[in-house]
Order: sequence, then C-alpha cells, then structure tokens
Amino acid sequence: MGRKFCVGGNWKMNGSKDSITELAKILSAGPLDPNTEVVVGCPSVYISFARGLLPSSIGVAGQNCYKVKSGAFTGEIAPSMLKDVGADWVILGHSERRAIFGESDELIADKVEFALSEGLKVIACIGETLQEREAGQTEAVCFRQTKAIASVVKDWSNVVIAYEPVWAIGTGKTATPAQAQEVHAALRKWFAENVSQAVSDSIRIQYGGSVTAANARELASQPDIDGFLVGGASLKPEFVQIVNARQ
Repeated sequence: MGRKFCVGGNWKMNGSKDSITELAKILSAGPLDPNTEVVVGCPSVYISFARGLLPSSIGVAGQNCYKVKSGAFTGEIAPSMLKDVGADWVILGHSERRAIFGESDELIADKVEFALSEGLKVIACIGETLQEREAGQTEAVCFRQTKAIASVVKDWSNVVIAYEPVWAIGTGKTATPAQAQEVHAALRKWFAENVSQAVSDSIRIQYGGSVTAANARELASQPDIDGFLVGGASLKPEFVQIVNARQ
C-alpha cells in the first residue's frame, strides 16, 4: 500500500520554554523510527522556539488557523503566520474546536481549503461523540464531517485524516483496535466511493483518542490505521515508543 506511518503529537494548551526544551531533548535523542513521519502540534506562541530545538526530521504544526490571509480578526492566526515562524502543518477540526468553540463543518472546510492554498499540510480531524456512537450514528457523523472536507480538497497529498472518537479523547477510554479498524475501513471505503480509489489507497488515516505506549503497537497493527494523533502522551517520554509502534 505504501502509506507512510504518520504520528502527530497534539500538545494542546500545554507547555513552557522549560518543558518544551526537555521534550525536544527526548525527541532528539529518540531514536525515532525513520520510516515514520512525526509532527508535533505546538501552541502558536512557542512554534518558533520549538522549531529551533527540534531536529529537522520532525514537522511542527499549528493547532488552528483562520480562513483568510489578514484583517480585523482579533486573536486569530493566518496560515502565512504559522509558516513564517516555522510551522509546515496545521491541525484543523479538532473535536475541542468543534465542541468548545462551536466550529461548524463548513468553517472547518473553509479553513482546510485556505490552509492548503497557502502551502500548509493539514491534519483534518473527524469523530463522533459517545451519544452519537450509542445512537448508531458513528459512520453518518464521520462521513458528514469528511464530506465537508472532501468538498474543498483538490490535492490529497498534503492532507492526513485523523479519526478521533470524542468519547475516547482524554478520558482514558480507547476504541479497541477492532473498533478503530472498523471505522478506518469504513472511511477508506467512503473515499473509494466518493473521491477515488487512488485517494482511498493513499490517504493516511490516523487514530486519536487516549493512545499510549501500552496500546499503540496493537492499534498500529491494524491494516487501515496509518498513524496516531496523540494528546497527553505526546508530552511524555513514552511518545518515543508510540512513534516506534510499527518497529
């Protein structure tokens, strides 16, 4: 299949110069599997600092950006600003942005489209809540969110999809490898039927939701899981083991 395993660390609203310095030492020492692409999602104020400490083999992502180049949008960040301080990726559509900040499928699609047009690579997040899963809506929700993103993407080579069941984020609950694989396989089938077989074969679909060193290897063994988007564990030494889950 040839899909390169891709592990992202989402630091969320965490970090200081001291803690990022320590984390950069751990990541620099590794060793990290050279066959795995690694990206860390850094708070915007620390992107330049982190970029200066991390090896060039590790990508740096913003955790959000807006859908226009500049203007009267107090507190927002443009893709070009992220690039200017050393980021080459951005995480968009995270469930926390959707739930806490009320971001709609349409806004997320607009952000994805503009970030790609400005030369950033995108980790685009999708996923269902516990209520939606229990109501049997997992695929309907994931497909709806994916459809909005797919409607604006022309070149998929710079997009990674991150499937994050909201009920498993920061809760300690993890989808079983079988549950995660089932959704990933359904998403890949959706891409084959609604975008193209070539995109379905090549698109990387990460799993996110309480990924740890203890469960990463079994999750990584599933045929349609192409990496992880890691929250809390990406701030700890065990992130190295998660990156190396395919070894």
